[in-house]
Amino acid sequence: MTSQVSRTAEQAEESVLGEQRKPAGSKDVRRLDRVIIRFAGDSGDGMQLTGDRFTSETASFGNDLSTLPNFPAEIRAPAGTLPGVSSFQLHFADHDILTPGDAPNVLVAMNPAALKANIGDLPRGAEIIVNTDEFTKRAMQKVGYTASPLEDGSLDGYSLHPVPLTTLTVEALKDFDLSRKEAERSKNMFALGLLSWMYHRPTEGTEKFLRTKFAKKPQIAEANLAAFRAGWNFGETTEDFAVSYEIAPATTAFPTGTYRNISGNLALAYGLVAASRQADLPLFLGSYPITPASDILHELSKHKNFGVRTFQAEDEIAGIGAALGAAFGGSLGVTTTSGPGVALKSETIGLAVSLELPLLIIDIQRGGPSTGLPTKTEQADLLQAMYGRNGEAPVPVLAPCTPADCFDAALEAARIALTYRTPVMLLSDGYLANGSEPWRVPELDELPDLTVQFAQGPNHTLDDGSEVFWPYKRDPQTLARPWAVPGTPGLEHRIGGIEKQDGSGNISYDPANHDFMVRTRQAKIDGIDVPDVVVDDPHGASTLVLGWGSTYGPITAAVRRLRAAGEVVAQAHLRHLNPFPKNLGDVLARYERVVIPEMNLGQLATLIRAKYLVDAHSYNQVNGMPFKAEQLATALKEAIDG
Repeated sequence: MTSQVSRTAEQAEESVLGEQRKPAGSKDVRRLDRVIIRFAGDSGDGMQLTGDRFTSETASFGNDLSTLPNFPAEIRAPAGTLPGVSSFQLHFADHDILTPGDAPNVLVAMNPAALKANIGDLPRGAEIIVNTDEFTKRAMQKVGYTASPLEDGSLDGYSLHPVPLTTLTVEALKDFDLSRKEAERSKNMFALGLLSWMYHRPTEGTEKFLRTKFAKKPQIAEANLAAFRAGWNFGETTEDFAVSYEIAPATTAFPTGTYRNISGNLALAYGLVAASRQADLPLFLGSYPITPASDILHELSKHKNFGVRTFQAEDEIAGIGAALGAAFGGSLGVTTTSGPGVALKSETIGLAVSLELPLLIIDIQRGGPSTGLPTKTEQADLLQAMYGRNGEAPVPVLAPCTPADCFDAALEAARIALTYRTPVMLLSDGYLANGSEPWRVPELDELPDLTVQFAQGPNHTLDDGSEVFWPYKRDPQTLARPWAVPGTPGLEHRIGGIEKQDGSGNISYDPANHDFMVRTRQAKIDGIDVPDVVVDDPHGASTLVLGWGSTYGPITAAVRRLRAAGEVVAQAHLRHLNPFPKNLGDVLARYERVVIPEMNLGQLATLIRAKYLVDAHSYNQVNGMPFKAEQLATALKEAIDG
């Protein structure tokens, strides 16, 4: 669940806090402008749920935030092992932020594996809260500790808080009729309560969530509530935590409005529903479950009241085939997948190009090739989206830049598909899909009008004077063909993958006609109306940093750091990757150096070099994780100096 909050000037005034004060309980309260927390534990410890609940309460409080869930690909990796560690990082602040943060200020480690897997990311002086109950000899040996890191001095450079989380949780639940194993499962709620006390997070939303989640198991609901409250009370009463922290709402970072915390996949789902309503078309999703795209299928299945139909197909090919059939029948057809699924769908995407029907193909990119890294992120499907079909089969390609931007990107993809009668590829990725941030819920009058006019009657007159319907007679402005719903009297027409005669749509093997149709389909894509790329260059830089997709946050954060240090650098970010914005060539020509950071081996850089003959410099990373701002700032500084 997510929370909503209206930010107003009055709330901003009420939220102003002193730098440090003492409440009635006599513990110090320190004011911070931001903090980065990472919850880490075994994949069965509920770290994703803990992080999600902390995030929701942080959103309801009004902070700006950015999250980075990170979990194993295995459904249940071996307990207590390094490959089985699951983590959730949250960066929240009283001002505008762009990334989940480079290094945690606080690590909550539920076992030795969690500590060892994450300790390398912590700066000296960071706080570490460890569950001492799990630091048994066997558990430590499993991850290579020959001596306890809690006792051998290796953590002396950190602020260590040893807490017997398991024991305290079991003690808090002793009055419940639960086995010890059942009681231990609530230790993540104890940790959540403790961190909620430390950072003055609201609690009402979590309590409501637990009662709803376990509505059919009231005893489990009450046990989790008791553990959550026990964690809060432990923070309030223990001498080990002498200080708590407050991070004021980010009231100046956002326009006034109704906000909610949203993930990229949820924003995409909402954007698709909004697009179908604005187009007054039923939404049909044909999909096969695949990480990290499955959440879109799960979410859309909840919205039948908005005319949404979801079909979980037996495989990727059936999923897109059903979606294309729905598009032929007059629906907004959508299929969702990740990189391996795009490969399987490629023939049907080519068929959609030939049929010239609107179809949305949403690719939530992950590490590859093949099965690759299912739960890690990558941007390596760009060239597949551009060219991964036989023959000349051009497809528009666009990419959102933040989790919240996925909503607008879905609407833009629908606009292009419906206006130009073409399949459209939307490239999100695992970082955006699972990450979250505040999103302002738009007003209805802010949404675009996507209304479609179906063909209603004959559109062509033959030499003998008879009126007929030609399915490939084109709009002179968009080159889109008419969209005729099956069953409309007089609009019967042929479909299929064999080349069509221009205008009539009859099967044609004529070489000249094929050449004309290939060039016409390409011209339709080249002529799509997309906004100009906007350049952020306040000081007349000679170096331009060009990005696309989810690199927006890290690039922007790095550029801010460089400018704060006195460097002069420009930034531009692409949403539309095919066709490129019409002013992109002129923009690139203005700069001596163009640097393109990508989570691949240089795919956008390859396209830019080929099209504009610009000696673009690549900065690449393919380790399954997003860029860190400091890492990018260092690389960009070297490029500027070079």
